[in-house]
Amino acid sequence: MNSIVAIVGRPNVGKSTLFNRLIQRREAIVDDVSGVTRDRHYGKSDWNGKEFSLIDTGGYVEGSDDVFEEEIRKQVILALDECDIIVFVVDVTSGITPLDETVAILLRKTKKPVYVAINKVDNAMREADAYEFYNLGLGEFYTISSINGSGTGELLDAMVSEMPEVDTESTDINPGDELPRFAVVGRPNAGKSSFINALIGKDRNIVTDIAGTTRDTIDTVYNKFGFDFKLVDTAGIRKKSKVKEDIEFYSVMRAVRAIEYCDVAILMVDATRGFEGQDQNIFWLAQKNRKGIVILVNKWDLLDKETNTMKKCEEMIRKEIAPFTDVPIVFTSTITKQRLLKALETAVEVHKSRSNKIPTSKLNETMLELIQNYPPPAVKGKYIKIKYCMQLPTPTPQFAFFANLPQYVREPYKRFLENKMREIYDFKGVPITIYFRQK
Repeated sequence: MNSIVAIVGRPNVGKSTLFNRLIQRREAIVDDVSGVTRDRHYGKSDWNGKEFSLIDTGGYVEGSDDVFEEEIRKQVILALDECDIIVFVVDVTSGITPLDETVAILLRKTKKPVYVAINKVDNAMREADAYEFYNLGLGEFYTISSINGSGTGELLDAMVSEMPEVDTESTDINPGDELPRFAVVGRPNAGKSSFINALIGKDRNIVTDIAGTTRDTIDTVYNKFGFDFKLVDTAGIRKKSKVKEDIEFYSVMRAVRAIEYCDVAILMVDATRGFEGQDQNIFWLAQKNRKGIVILVNKWDLLDKETNTMKKCEEMIRKEIAPFTDVPIVFTSTITKQRLLKALETAVEVHKSRSNKIPTSKLNETMLELIQNYPPPAVKGKYIKIKYCMQLPTPTPQFAFFANLPQYVREPYKRFLENKMREIYDFKGVPITIYFRQK
């Protein structure tokens, strides 16, 4: 499981610029799915071979310092709860402000690693001004310029040194005999808590408690409807204490944490509201993290239905999640207990598909014949020949196709191959990745 890094600080110190610079390193690889709504405050990055998730708290607070002091305080507390590493950005040109001091007081109480990044240090004079920030009482600092990137390498080196070595085989996905980990995610009031209560019942049929991971979450093993599974508790969205509190920021943070920790994300959508932008963002988070996905359209009992209401609703959702449309959609009601067993069964099936391993001989037999009948289109008079393919030894389904001119294989052809693989092998609800490599 990857570490989660939060970038915190008061407005206008350059948090978003730093965020953009850090995710740029992986942008070309990570964002290879066209036509997907991006949450501009969440990204994945890697440095020295360690991948991590990055959250920019900056995009969620706009306005004057005084109005938002309370808001920023809440965000920092939330970031401390949910993240593994904190990057505290300050601005050398304005020195230490009262708001910086407020944030520093909160950060001094945590046992989690905190990195002070002093931004806008782009000359020797400003380098000297940076020493003032020792007064924040947070120890060492890093002088950076997020506009031109200077100093970010040292900051990243220090950050990744705190990150655990990830043994992908054992942590990213459960081995065959391990139980599936499900996370119920979605917008506030979609019915997540009711679904969890219906799944585990008031008398919580607990088999064992597995002690928390580094983030103090506890995977509890449940047995319900004849299935054993672990539930990654998303702990629900806390009640809004003030109308101003940004619930969207909260739900993204919760979703990131829960999704990083699960094998299958059960995305709950409120049927009375439809599939909204926030649902799309959470779907994209799960896809980007290569998790299995099941969409539950909840509160189905509240809708006035005609003959093809379900079909229309399903078509609408598939249009929103394109191009990855091979995802099971189940219509549920936690009140009438309608199709809850079906929802759990589907999640278990998706979990099994996610650990599918296809023998190389079988894969070549099927795919090479198909490629021969439908070869990639020639580019600039050059013919692309694909000679061999294999499934990579990764925890999630990833495939390499070896070709003479891999750089000329276009996105539509990749999608064609992916769709054919989905038809032939069962990958419903599972993001798969296809790479083209030089033979």
